[in-house]
Amino acid sequence: MLNNIGLPGILLIAVVVLVLFGRGKVSSLMGEVGKGITAFKRGVNDPANDVETAADIDRTPTRQVPGEAARNVTPHGAMPGTTSVGPDGSPVPGPRPTDRS
Repeated sequence: MLNNIGLPGILLIAVVVLVLFGRGKVSSLMGEVGKGITAFKRGVNDPANDVETAADIDRTPTRQVPGEAARNVTPHGAMPGTTSVGPDGSPVPGPRPTDRS
């Protein structure tokens, strides 16, 4: 369908777009498209920089604030008997619910 659109078809589409949106809107849209293409090319040409930056962030050591101890962070309103996670990541069983028959 679009295989044989040709130069006259492209010019007709450009004129219709220009009439519908106006010169200012079309020029700002083309500027945004140009910025997007530039950012895409920069990302494609330099993917190693992003990987190295991410690796540097992962290597940053974390520190514990003095005086802060590990604490139970069970959400407010958690169901009794559900399992929480302890400071070391192991499951910590909660209190068992009473049987209300």
